[in-house]
Amino acid sequence: MNKVSIKTFFAKKLAKRAVKRVQKWANNPVDTQQKVFKNLIKTAKNTQFGQDHAFNQISNHTDYVKRVPIRDYEGLRPYVEKTVAGESDVLWPEKPLYFAKTSGTTSGTKYIPISKASMPHHITAAKDALYFHIQNTGDASFVDGKLIFLQGSPVLTDTNGVATGRLSGIVAHYVPSYLQKNRLPSWETNCIDDWETKVDAIVEETHTEDMRLIGGIPPWVSMYYEKLIEKTGKKVGELFPNLSLFVYGGVNFEPYRKKLEDLVGRSLPSVELYPASEGFFAFQDQPDQKGMLLQLDSGMFYEFVPAEKFFEDTPPRLTIGEVSLNTNYVMLVSSNAGLWAYNIGDTVMFTDLKPFRVVVTGRIKHFISAFGEHVIGKEVEDAMNKVTHGTDVGVSEFTVAPQVNPTSGLPHHDWFVEFTNPPKNMESFAAHLDDALCKQNTYYKDLIDGKVLQPLILHPLPQGSFERYMKRIGKLGGQNKVPRLTNDRKIADVLVEEKESR
Repeated sequence: MNKVSIKTFFAKKLAKRAVKRVQKWANNPVDTQQKVFKNLIKTAKNTQFGQDHAFNQISNHTDYVKRVPIRDYEGLRPYVEKTVAGESDVLWPEKPLYFAKTSGTTSGTKYIPISKASMPHHITAAKDALYFHIQNTGDASFVDGKLIFLQGSPVLTDTNGVATGRLSGIVAHYVPSYLQKNRLPSWETNCIDDWETKVDAIVEETHTEDMRLIGGIPPWVSMYYEKLIEKTGKKVGELFPNLSLFVYGGVNFEPYRKKLEDLVGRSLPSVELYPASEGFFAFQDQPDQKGMLLQLDSGMFYEFVPAEKFFEDTPPRLTIGEVSLNTNYVMLVSSNAGLWAYNIGDTVMFTDLKPFRVVVTGRIKHFISAFGEHVIGKEVEDAMNKVTHGTDVGVSEFTVAPQVNPTSGLPHHDWFVEFTNPPKNMESFAAHLDDALCKQNTYYKDLIDGKVLQPLILHPLPQGSFERYMKRIGKLGGQNKVPRLTNDRKIADVLVEEKESR
């Protein structure tokens, strides 16, 4: 048996073991979460946060709800700032192992703590996702070739004794030793900060290699693919005939599927991940299931608030045994990194309850309700997917914003769309898109029928508009993504200005 087949052999063995381990807790979800909850409270009771919130008097979830309010980063900031200043035992025993540095839209730079207890779960969940793919398909061939994850720089800085960097850069330090030789790009290339320069360097390093697995956020993988084709004149699937797996996360893949498949020249098996600085929440455990398996045994206790009630004074906080299918929830997490009833900002919906699987439906702050319609990200994406499915229309990127004070006509929603292959009849496409959104959201339909709003107005954008926008605001590449919709016109006005300047 040669060296290559030994890797495959052991990958399959490890996959079988991992699936069995995961299924054990997945089949006992409520008990698993209860154990996590009790362990979190017990471990953190002597921290500053634990003492401030009388953790020693918390014995169940009802007690917890009474003593620990829902917080976002701003609400937790006083404790985080103490931790960043170098204090120990503030949110979690000892100092954090890392700070994951993120750029928030409302809070500026955020420092999300990652502890010695939480870090292993980020890595285990990522490996488990690949193990499930191997177990489900019987295909572990990607371990015999080259792998690439388009990610942030692994260069870390020091914050009062705590290593600090982007989550994807931190995770880069934990690639298993047996895959180190398979990993691309090189360390030097991965450390390049400028995204366009970095992608060019990655293309140079990878275009002659035997790439088997490619991972990253779809819009930036698309940029990598385009540069590969520009360099070689070949479709990605022809350039990499053994490419067998696409791993992605961060955004809904469907709006990008057609473009990426066109660039590759064929469809690829894929695995969806749901990682964040606050924790690795879920991964796609079955190739034929839309939802992702919620990680209930990863040192995180989850609560779910119905999105429509989130802004009430005392919204209900449901545990895993109390959730329902097809309801939009704001997800809260309490973790062994020291986050407590923390609103990560995402909304999720359960697609299965045995086991518990979720899809990300949007951001609680990313919606349009300028007229009371409360349109969310999932609805605009579903509408776009419906009207492009089965057609040759290709969409690279899009975002939606309200127009409250039009120069003429009724208020409306503006859709800014960058097409890779535009529809032949733009007016007909817009009409079908509006109809699809009406079917997604009855409030929007009532406003259209009542002549409070006119149907949406479509704004086709030149190629590269969204890349230029992201570069302009300093968020090109990495883990950054364009909000699918906003309740203001900050993005819209920049896009209009960009279009008119060309």
